[in-house]
Amino acid sequence: MFHSLERSISRAVSQYLQTNFSVDVPVSTEQPKQSGFGELALPVAFQLARQLKKAPKAIAEQLAEGLAGKLEGVSQLEVANGYLNVRFDRGWFARRILEGNEFETQEFSTHKTIVEHTNINPNKAAHIGHLRNAILGDTFVRMMRAMGTRVEVQNYIDNTGVQVADVVAAFHFHEKKTAAEVTELTWQPRFDYLCWDIYSKVAQMEEAKEWRTETLHAIESGEGPLAEMGHVVANAIVDCHLNTMLRLGIQYDVLPRESEILHLKFWASCFEQLKEKQAIYLETEGKNKGCWVMPGSAFRENAGEEDSKVIVRSSGIVTYVGKDIAYQLWKFGLLGKDFYYRKLRTYPNGQVCYVTQSTPEDSEPVSFGAGTSVYNVIDSRQSYLQDVVCAGLRALTYTSQAEKSIHFSYEMVALSPRTCVELGIALSEEDKAKPYVEMSGRKGLGVKADDLIDQLIERARIEVDSRHADRPADSRAKVAQQIAVCSLRYFLLKFTRTSVIAFDLQEALSFEGETGPYVQYAAVRARNILRKVPQMPDFKAELSREVLETVLANEDLWQLLLDISRLETVLSDAVGSGEPAALAKYAFQLAQGFSRFYHDYRVLDEADPARKNVLLWMTQHFAKQLEKTLATLGIEVPEYM
Repeated sequence: MFHSLERSISRAVSQYLQTNFSVDVPVSTEQPKQSGFGELALPVAFQLARQLKKAPKAIAEQLAEGLAGKLEGVSQLEVANGYLNVRFDRGWFARRILEGNEFETQEFSTHKTIVEHTNINPNKAAHIGHLRNAILGDTFVRMMRAMGTRVEVQNYIDNTGVQVADVVAAFHFHEKKTAAEVTELTWQPRFDYLCWDIYSKVAQMEEAKEWRTETLHAIESGEGPLAEMGHVVANAIVDCHLNTMLRLGIQYDVLPRESEILHLKFWASCFEQLKEKQAIYLETEGKNKGCWVMPGSAFRENAGEEDSKVIVRSSGIVTYVGKDIAYQLWKFGLLGKDFYYRKLRTYPNGQVCYVTQSTPEDSEPVSFGAGTSVYNVIDSRQSYLQDVVCAGLRALTYTSQAEKSIHFSYEMVALSPRTCVELGIALSEEDKAKPYVEMSGRKGLGVKADDLIDQLIERARIEVDSRHADRPADSRAKVAQQIAVCSLRYFLLKFTRTSVIAFDLQEALSFEGETGPYVQYAAVRARNILRKVPQMPDFKAELSREVLETVLANEDLWQLLLDISRLETVLSDAVGSGEPAALAKYAFQLAQGFSRFYHDYRVLDEADPARKNVLLWMTQHFAKQLEKTLATLGIEVPEYM
């Protein structure tokens, strides 16, 4: 509501300026430094001072006089230090919220935004580092969808890469197993855990490099027993990953696979475009002789020859950055090719997840890609390669698409030493003294995502059992799961993307402080108040504009109502900045606001009927906004805590 009224005021002032001053300027808004100055501050007079050759104060006074009584939802315009300060009509504002009648429905583009996230190599179990990627991407998708944006979620599967080759080589050369025997292994619980152990063991062996080369060639060609085993391993691990992510409420629309990019000649089409535009050239001398390379000047200022990036090796094998360029072209609908698709699974909510295939047999008549903007959720260490991909688009004269190809980067997530000890990870004395301990899948040092989720659920269950032993076991299990997921998602979201995170079990699960359970608990308490009301009032009939205005003359209540109503503004800013942490922070502030409200106003004991109805309505509004905010963060509100 706040956001809608803010936009309406900005446009009305802009229209007034065009009509009366013949000037066309965007009217921005700010939040006054002190609540006593009103709800909005417009600095437009400073923008016009030079153009109109008047002092900002004089312009602001002229605007205040001319606009008086002409802005719906505004009770007063005041001038302070050249700013035009706006005071909302409290009764009008509250009544508009009460009626569920937003001042204006914001118009959003129907163009498609593509978000690619998760992208775990299908060679072993997911770990906590992968969870930050997936949770960030999923939350950003939820945020954009909450703002009305059409979003397609992709999870790229590198099923022909080095990591898969290492596991296949381990099974074939070291374990001496056939594809049929590996298929039988995939039927056992947590096949991804078995691959985790095999991968970390074989990665340290001297023979691994030779095994890898042979296996990689076989997988890329798609022929022979090694390729068959690669198919079995990758498919089984992808299924494990999807199950892990679903535990956190994370779903996908489509899984594009690297095998189809190869078999459907996506790269061949991209290669021809790059050569035609002279975006790459064949190196005839030096260390890159025989390679097709992109000059460093395409993606880096003051680059020399040594900065050139190999796109196709002298052996004819395309590097993964080359395949990424082809994939990015497809995402924007610029490749002139498409995948075939088949249904992979149907989620509990009915959403279908598709996976690509290279042949039309049994394919579904669906279409993906062709987005107008693309977000690639990839850690900050891949910034250089993302720059190369964008350079490829620019070299092909797709400048607009390069600008709308956004690297949604983030820093790594590690574990606190305390959590490592709690999870049974052996640490040296040196590691125990560090602020955080980095994970390494190749070394086998890390915590598997499912183990972490299980540990969080187990600890949450202990707390739930101690508080609600009289509740049914299945109910307590559900609540523990909801608290555990909340604690994990919120912890990984509350830090800005540029922050290195040291995940700590105890801190994440705490019911006090800036944690997910603290926010959940506020929503549960709001619901509990409402449950205790035998007969909820008909707020629309009983709360007139005049009653609302009278009760909201209380400045604390008015400021609380404003805070509750800022969700759209926070969402808009968070999407614009690409920072889910802003929404997580807002959720915490809402919870703090409700905590103050809960302790300062005895809602159920209020003697004055009109005031009690307003307090009940505000409690209901708090509950609704908390639940909407948490849902956008991918967090459910339990029945009890």
